[in-house]
Order: sequence, then C-alpha cells, then structure tokens
Amino acid sequence: MIRIVISNQRGGVSKTTTTHTLARYLADQGMRVLMVDTDPQGSLGLVLGVKPKHYLYSFVVHNFAFEDCVVKVAPNIDLLCSNRDTTKVEVALLGMTAGELAFLRIFGMIEDAYDAVLIDVAPSINLVQTCSIMYAKQLLIPVAMDMLSLQGATACLETTRMLTELFKTEIRPLGLLPTMVDRRFNLTSLTMKALEAMSEKYHIPLLHPIRTDGTVPRAERAHKFLVDMDNHCKACEDYQKAAAELLEILNVKPKPAAIEPSTA
Repeated sequence: MIRIVISNQRGGVSKTTTTHTLARYLADQGMRVLMVDTDPQGSLGLVLGVKPKHYLYSFVVHNFAFEDCVVKVAPNIDLLCSNRDTTKVEVALLGMTAGELAFLRIFGMIEDAYDAVLIDVAPSINLVQTCSIMYAKQLLIPVAMDMLSLQGATACLETTRMLTELFKTEIRPLGLLPTMVDRRFNLTSLTMKALEAMSEKYHIPLLHPIRTDGTVPRAERAHKFLVDMDNHCKACEDYQKAAAELLEILNVKPKPAAIEPSTA
C-alpha cells in the first residue's frame, strides 16, 4: 500500500500538479488510486473540473458515506475534494482524543479499496496536515526554483523531525522533486545546488527535475490530466521519469501501461 503526502510549506510549487500527475501515472500502471485534497482552496477539484456532491468535511466530521463524497475522475482514480469547510475539520479534530491520529482510523476503514493514497496538503503547518503525515508516514516534497520554496522544504523536514520525535514513529521523506526548472536562469542553478546539498545532508533522494512547460497551465484550464493534454510534452516526460524513480525508492515495480491516454 502506497501512502504519500505531497507537501511544501511554500505555495505555488506544483503540489497539486504533482499530485494528480503522479496519480495518473500510478493508475496507468494498473493501480487503484485515491487522491485526497486537504487544502481549503480545493485546487485538485478545480483543476480537474470536479463538482462533488459532498466534500472532505462531510466525510471526516459528519461521517457521510465515503461513496457519496468521493468522485471518479479517471479510470482507477478517485478524488475526495476539499472546499472552504475544510477549515472546520481542524476545529473538529481539536475536540478528538489523539486528534493527530484521526486519519489513521478514518482512512484506514476505506483504504483497502486502493493501492495508493496521495494527499495534497495546504502550504501551512496545521492539524490537518499533521493528521495526513501521521497517516501516510511518507512525504514527497516538490521544490520550485526559488529560495522561499527551499525554506518551505526545510520547514517540512523540520515538521517531520518533530513528529518523529513526538510520536516515536518513523516518517520518511521519499524525495525532493525540483519543479518549474528553467536552466536559463541563474536562480535555477543556485537552487539546484542548494537542493543537492539538502539531499546529501538529510540523505533524501533528489528526483528527476520537472522542466517549466506551458502545457501545464493549458491542461489545468482544460480540466485535463497532463498526459491527456500532451503525453509528449516536457513536463509529462519528466514526471514519468520522476515517478519511475519514486516507485524504485518504494520498491514497487512498474507494470505495463494498463490505460491508454485519453484522446478526449
């Protein structure tokens, strides 16, 4: 079972793009994937053009039936969306005993239907993010080519360290994923060198970088997965390489593609 939180304490680093592109890659390997959006902005639902009947808040707080809250967005991929009410989830969790472990119980009841659960979290340290990390115990950290993004990645690693010490459990950063990489700019070179140093210092793999690509915003405007927009674009090729590296780290062997990219 693959459980991964996609996190960076800095916004605008391609967390949402990474989440749904990785989900599609895993689904194309024949895996059943659940994406969970815990960001009140609800970016996953917005970029995929999803309007669910119920959201994360209804599932977590009011115990609505899971099948009434989740939406099928592609073959083998389900999505549990967020909206503004997600801010109320934290209030509810504060009233629970061992609220930090609530997602272990809540998602533990439905995860058998899936091979992978990917959680997109808000760019802030809060109880919902803590619950997500304590459930998944594995992080993928996208890092854009700027110093604030590096600081956000460092904050993620510090949060991981604190939770590991507090709960006496192992939380594993799976990899640092460079995003929005444009080699023409000096800042990209500086950021990549800093990422290489971070990778060596914390013993975290540095994954294949994702190049800047105009196909990404076009796919979002069209409410499509990147592979459906253009499966030969730079970003798509890069994500496929990074995802393959990630599966190798997880010791999961890729299968032959089970789903052909849609031509819709």
